[in-house]
Amino acid sequence: MGGMSLSVGCPRCPTPVARSAVDGGWSCPDHGTIEPLWRPDEASYDGFVAHLRTAGSFPTFLPWPMSPGWSVTDFGVVGSEPARTRATMVCCSGTSELDGPVDVLVVAEEAGTGLGARCAGTTYLDPGPEVGDGPPSVKVRLDNQSVSLWPVSTSAATGEWDRSVVAGEAHGRWLWIVMRPASAMLLLRDDWILRDVSGLGPPLVEMAFGGPRPSW
Repeated sequence: MGGMSLSVGCPRCPTPVARSAVDGGWSCPDHGTIEPLWRPDEASYDGFVAHLRTAGSFPTFLPWPMSPGWSVTDFGVVGSEPARTRATMVCCSGTSELDGPVDVLVVAEEAGTGLGARCAGTTYLDPGPEVGDGPPSVKVRLDNQSVSLWPVSTSAATGEWDRSVVAGEAHGRWLWIVMRPASAMLLLRDDWILRDVSGLGPPLVEMAFGGPRPSW
């Protein structure tokens, strides 16, 4: 990972991590040996290119097309090398007429990674027992697939964070969508499209980056 413009951390908490002098692996004082989270200090085009290079073939999903005035304000990838990527996250931020400032975080991850739970502020590593129980609250389009998403409770979370969370399974991985404020969940419609931008190419240059980074 040398030379890339991303900083390293734990995917499950904000505690600083350390690298072993013996095997070069990463460890967190709270969670032991981890696959590291690579995240920019500030969202930028160059940082996003580094993110996609680090993620390798693992998908990075964005609401598509991005609405006018919206920008990518945060992103992250979990993995010690592209062949071992376990999760990606992107946050898009903008405004809506009813909600004012809105953050939309999209996480794709392997089971047990914990990045989605950290972004959502939930107590389980994975979405929990609500997913798959009863009819989904919303469906989104992912490529040619319709993905069902169920609400994930945040009632047991510590702290105050006005948000709504939905999650489901896509291509054998967990897919999380976290929206702030909670009322912004009304923006999710069954015609929402998520696109894997890892192979997008030239249109990446036209995307907007920067702005206040969300807390999670």
